[in-house]
Amino acid sequence: MVSGLLFDKDGTLFDFNLSWSNWAHGVLQDLADGDTARAQAMADLLSYDLDSRRFAPDSIAIAGTLAEVVAVLSPAVPSLSPAALEARLAAQAAATRMVPVLPLAPLLQELRQAGLALGVATNDAEAAARAHLGDAGVLEVFDVVYGYDSGHGGKPAPGMCLAFAQATGLAPEACVMVGDSAHDLVAGRAAGMRTVAVLTGLATADALAPLADAVLPDIGALPGWIAAQG
Repeated sequence: MVSGLLFDKDGTLFDFNLSWSNWAHGVLQDLADGDTARAQAMADLLSYDLDSRRFAPDSIAIAGTLAEVVAVLSPAVPSLSPAALEARLAAQAAATRMVPVLPLAPLLQELRQAGLALGVATNDAEAAARAHLGDAGVLEVFDVVYGYDSGHGGKPAPGMCLAFAQATGLAPEACVMVGDSAHDLVAGRAAGMRTVAVLTGLATADALAPLADAVLPDIGALPGWIAAQG
């Protein structure tokens, strides 16, 4: 029986490219201060195509923490300390408008009314995650919202998953980690949770299937999958 659902944010609740591609383009142009070659060099570090405004599937920005993104970018931005760069990117990220993969409120209310505990575990910063969920009108639906900086570590380590189980009083095996990347699924399994992959990120079904108990097209298929679990 499923009693709790822990969601990744980007690529799971929100479309990754539609939400972050323009942010990345603007950030790189801003940091490059009009220098096209510098912007291209930073884009290459992030595996981001400036022309198509799309991330490659192996981009550190997709599943990595903001701190990991800063570690990659920092050598190309010597005018800012890593801490200053992280603060600048975090502020810009929090102000970015997310594009939901589907209408979130009706689905999340349905899951809540079914008695499920709900949480978010993202490698984004907690403040940015709360801003995005609040903007989407669904922040209050979640019991917990954890970011890489919430004190539980980032994925693929299981800390956020274990913290969700503890905060909700649920056994890990009664919880499901729902995500679009290997980081999400590895974290869930390491915590003793079941794992569900969704195909609204950049990873393929073939890449995610070995790590997932189920592969669904998107989170809209969750109620049906949960009902089938008994």
